[in-house]
Amino acid sequence: MHKQIADRLTVWQAQQLRELPWRRDPAGARNAYAVWVSEVMAQQTRLSVVAAYFNRWMEQFPTLETLARADQQEVLKLWEGLGYYSRARNLHRAARIVASECDGQLPRTRAELLSLPGIGEYTAGAILSLAFGQHEPVLDGNAKRVISRLWDIDARIDLRSTESQLWGHSRKMVEAASAPGAMNEGLMELGAIVCRRRNPLCDSCPVQSFCLAHGRGVQEERPVRAPVQQVPHVEFAAAIIWEDVPGQSRLLISQRPERGLLGGLWSFPNGAREADDEDLQVCLRRAVRESLGVSVAVGERAAKVEHAFTHFRMTLTAFHARISAGEPLAVGVTNWCWTSLDDIEKFPCPVPDRKIIAALRDFAEST
Repeated sequence: MHKQIADRLTVWQAQQLRELPWRRDPAGARNAYAVWVSEVMAQQTRLSVVAAYFNRWMEQFPTLETLARADQQEVLKLWEGLGYYSRARNLHRAARIVASECDGQLPRTRAELLSLPGIGEYTAGAILSLAFGQHEPVLDGNAKRVISRLWDIDARIDLRSTESQLWGHSRKMVEAASAPGAMNEGLMELGAIVCRRRNPLCDSCPVQSFCLAHGRGVQEERPVRAPVQQVPHVEFAAAIIWEDVPGQSRLLISQRPERGLLGGLWSFPNGAREADDEDLQVCLRRAVRESLGVSVAVGERAAKVEHAFTHFRMTLTAFHARISAGEPLAVGVTNWCWTSLDDIEKFPCPVPDRKIIAALRDFAEST
């Protein structure tokens, strides 16, 4: 059954594969660097979004060596808005390791790939099979869904035992495949455009006759997922600190520590409300003092933005502010600087801060 499925997926892949920028190669072989970048970008991100980022990335960093030579801030700026910024930092770190220790060539063994920052089992399998034609399995979200339905796996997909079972089926299929890269790509593509999470197009599926879940009429109940947890909501306050210098209009931004959420990016000094009854202006003065070691006088509200991260939703309220005592120091941040509203474009910033910047620009243009 594994070989029959692998053969059908390989044929279907050749006929139905969508055209995407990282799949174009006039030489007919997949570029390992392009495969790596695209697979990292595609993690938890829609391919329709990834395509534009991938094109810009390859224009600026066309080879692994150009990425290795780049400054981290340049890398983060190009990644801006794509989210999960640790992916970009790990890509950059791994590129530098490969450039210095592997003659600029991505390793061709799973163990060596797994030793690089940010490369896990799935990404390693994708690189080895798609770029190097090796019989190595892949298991992304789409592949998990297809395999769960094909073998009607009724155990929760987040369990380690289920994960092991899914990898086992994936490996048996790719080992039986005549073209492992094409088979793996077909498996993932099938999950993306046919074996969808909701309303799967079973009548268009090349392996429908093998699908146990379809035969039993339970395809929409697979995979079995853990109960949905309520996403917490957190309120933040941010300070737009203006410089008290006659004739100048500069504001202060700070660089977040590399370890942690949005590491390495620049933002307006901010902090989370620690209690439901904590006043936002009190929260803001505390956050600024903890990050920059200064006291601020808080003025009018400048903007209020909403944003959703993977594990929580945030409401960020930004206030105009001035330093009332002390000189800024990098106490709880990596760095800080004064910049203008025009020059702030040079810095990689999180999406919520971009929304605040847009509000400031709208206000400036209307006055």
